[in-house]
Amino acid sequence: MSGRLKLRRGVVVGEEPLTVEVDGERRPAWADTTLLGEMREGDEVIVNVAALDLELGSGGFDVVHVNLTRGLQGGAGGGEHVIKLNYTSLQHPVEPVEPPLLPAKDVDGERASARAAAPVPVLVLPLHGHLAPAAWAAHQADPGVRLGYVQTGGGALPGGLSRDVAELRERELLSGHITAAPAYGGEQEAISVAGGLDAAAGRLGLDAVLAGPGPGIIGSESRLGHGGMPALDTAHAALALGMPTLLSPRLSSADPRERHRGVSHHTLVVMSMLLAAVEVPVPAGEAVPIAVLAEACGWHHKLVEAPADLRGYADSGLPAGTMGRGIEEDPLFYAAPLAAGAALRRKG
Repeated sequence: MSGRLKLRRGVVVGEEPLTVEVDGERRPAWADTTLLGEMREGDEVIVNVAALDLELGSGGFDVVHVNLTRGLQGGAGGGEHVIKLNYTSLQHPVEPVEPPLLPAKDVDGERASARAAAPVPVLVLPLHGHLAPAAWAAHQADPGVRLGYVQTGGGALPGGLSRDVAELRERELLSGHITAAPAYGGEQEAISVAGGLDAAAGRLGLDAVLAGPGPGIIGSESRLGHGGMPALDTAHAALALGMPTLLSPRLSSADPRERHRGVSHHTLVVMSMLLAAVEVPVPAGEAVPIAVLAEACGWHHKLVEAPADLRGYADSGLPAGTMGRGIEEDPLFYAAPLAAGAALRRKG
């Protein structure tokens, strides 16, 4: 039956990295320990084997669904009253980052005026590979910037899955991580992308926001059925909140798929469907992408050229790999978020 969960019993045979034996085969696995608890060698587990069986490049591991040995006790109850992943077997309570409703006079008065006086810019990312270069470039332009990441749908949903986020937080290149539904497991939980952006700008006091999907973007070789489409909703939410909005374009000089070479169709479709104008940064000196994006912008969007320090980013030691291609193999892919991060700080 199409769509049915592909669950199998297994036994943990290795902890670092997590390895599970299923039907006599040792297979790489991942467990969301925030939800499921720790995994120890010898534990009996149920794993979802669909991604590894499909040989997905970005999801090439089994995912632990439950630990039958030590994972059925649950955590201590708190005061949370909002559910994420609701009406699934993984539903769990969270404390939303969205602030409670204020009296009408406060909503229309002092708080709104403060935001209008100091708007917080938002850079909408097309995929997770843009996060680290954009954050690094923003800090190069303004070392003291307090930069937040709002994780949206379109890619992996667990906030703890991203090694990039962990490294950026450790190096203090990100000052906060909000997972907006359907994503979960960040440092703060938002019920909606608009709520996450609003909290980042107000309650958390961040200077700028990067917003986009987790790793492993979804794709179906169709015009609208892919993980790049949440960028449309994210941009609309930011614009509706009065936040200066930039769209980081997905570019590539070496993607084997024609639809993603040069300017990806993901970016062009989002630009064509936006109901209001955004700023589209592009790496300075890249004639072909500039021409394509300029035509796509037309009278509606604003195209701006910005520098992209590829050598500096390569020397930073931050993640530099997309579908097996590094900076040397696909410089244009990395130049796009580097230029976008630099442009973001000009808006702050």
